[in-house]
Amino acid sequence: MYQPVLNSPPRKSPIRFFIAGALIVGVVSWLAISGARDTKSYYVTITELQAMGDKAHHVNLRVAGNVKPGTITRSGPNADFTLVEQGKTLRVDYEGAEPPPDTFKDDAQALAIGTYGRDGTFHATQLQAKCASKYAPAQPGTTPTGNTAALNPKT
Repeated sequence: MYQPVLNSPPRKSPIRFFIAGALIVGVVSWLAISGARDTKSYYVTITELQAMGDKAHHVNLRVAGNVKPGTITRSGPNADFTLVEQGKTLRVDYEGAEPPPDTFKDDAQALAIGTYGRDGTFHATQLQAKCASKYAPAQPGTTPTGNTAALNPKT
């Protein structure tokens, strides 16, 4: 008897799958590395920032200092102010997605995150602030505020 030979489809080489997988892994790795590099920011003092020269204009930075009294100018969610640190000053232009925090006031400690412009102004996209007086210890002879109830571990 005659039996017809069934033509089975040719087997696909697994090399194509390995190449496609390696290509996908390579693209994902490149995106992860470039994204991490773009969001990385360096902490510098105002003195270090001003000494960096042209290199300061090409990286994301974090700069901290105290807000100089009387320099805050608000415009909607944006603010312009001056940071002071060890006698050095830095003009900051904050344009962020959110308004400055409630603790952002004169003499508050502030951390600006952004880039240093060629105009000598720090262009911040994020702003953090801590009011120094809020965390200062109570003065002797004053009545403490807040929850002053004694802790009772047996209840």
